[in-house]
Amino acid sequence: MMTIQSPSRSANLRDTNRRLGSWLQSMVSQQMLVTPDLMGALLSELLRVGSELRAKPVPAKGADPAWDEELEAYRNHVERLRALLPSIHSQLLAERARLETQQSRVRAAAAWAHASRQTL
Repeated sequence: MMTIQSPSRSANLRDTNRRLGSWLQSMVSQQMLVTPDLMGALLSELLRVGSELRAKPVPAKGADPAWDEELEAYRNHVERLRALLPSIHSQLLAERARLETQQSRVRAAAAWAHASRQTL
């Protein structure tokens, strides 16, 4: 018996592929700064699709060529993301260091302002 995926499930995966493709392309071609918000969006997308894929069995390859194509595109996006993870990690560590430096400067300025008020 041939199982055909519902149009909504295929459409959802197609939409996910568009978003992932766009994000990945931006990260690579524009050397976009990866923010925690972007990582949250990526993780949310991956978790949602993973949940959907676990909820309903994936048909045998060849049963639905359109679904096969979307699933292959999704796998390719996940592999590209996996390859980018070391550079994303480095970017996030650099951003964390920058924020810690800024936080240290703000604390020093606040301490200076507090000390200045006490000496006046």
